[in-house]
Amino acid sequence: MMVFNGISELEAAVGTHLGHSEWHTVNQDQVNMFADATGDHQWIHLDVERSKEGPFGSTIAHGFLTLSLLPMLAAEVYRIEGVKMGVNYGADKLRFPSPVPVGSRVRAGVELTAVKPSSLGYQVATRVTIEREGGDKPACVVDMLAIVVP
Repeated sequence: MMVFNGISELEAAVGTHLGHSEWHTVNQDQVNMFADATGDHQWIHLDVERSKEGPFGSTIAHGFLTLSLLPMLAAEVYRIEGVKMGVNYGADKLRFPSPVPVGSRVRAGVELTAVKPSSLGYQVATRVTIEREGGDKPACVVDMLAIVVP
């Protein structure tokens, strides 16, 4: 875990890879609850038997479920001390290059790409790559934006 003491330390780290989170298993209960929360009940996520004959050989996590793991995963990689708050500002360039079969383990790698002043404080940009253990392509790649208020 990288800990930055204030914005100046964070700015000094722009362009560096901050590390990886721990591995986390995506299970069917998690996928089912995400389907209920979002209303996305497509069979490739929920129907275990039908999915065995489908294109992925099993049920898979929703792409947006994979993305929604990002706050938890990134919190295992870095944190910024000495600030009032940080809020999600959005994302650029979101892609899901490969599926996450249920039962897979995923982790996030985080690269700090920019820190620049904004009207509320500082805009912090990271490139986050969520990989699946044993996968040959990332499950998710996203350029995340946050606002950090000193």
